[in-house]
Amino acid sequence: MQEEKKRKISSLSILAIAGVKTYKEKPNEKYMNSNQLNHFRKILKAWRNQLQHEVDRTLTNMQDEPSNFPDPIDRASQEEEFSLELRTRDRELKLIKKIDRTLKKVEDDDFGYCESCGIEIGIRRLEARPTADLCIDCKTIAEIREKQTAI
Repeated sequence: MQEEKKRKISSLSILAIAGVKTYKEKPNEKYMNSNQLNHFRKILKAWRNQLQHEVDRTLTNMQDEPSNFPDPIDRASQEEEFSLELRTRDRELKLIKKIDRTLKKVEDDDFGYCESCGIEIGIRRLEARPTADLCIDCKTIAEIREKQTAI
């Protein structure tokens, strides 16, 4: 229950970042029509801009922070904070690249379909994770295989 709530909050925050509401499909609406593509384009661009802003802010903060503390404990603490911040930003830079690849799929009208089996990924799954490139069934199988090879 707690995990489901976290996922819901996470997907809602992605939509909130973009300033959009959950997409309401119309009866007999074609999958990944121009309205849906625009919806996801807006989400992806807003998410990318927010992440890029965080990366830029981190770089500015690290350049502005004094780095010559006389106390070695203070210096070590600051270095640990910088290290953690840099790891976080590195993950975000990788996510920005994934968002860019996804935006390219949107522009090429190749967005919203499973790369493994070709079926529709689904609006709700894409709103929860706009960079998803596998349907839920293929993703589940991939995770099972990953667990089996990790043993």
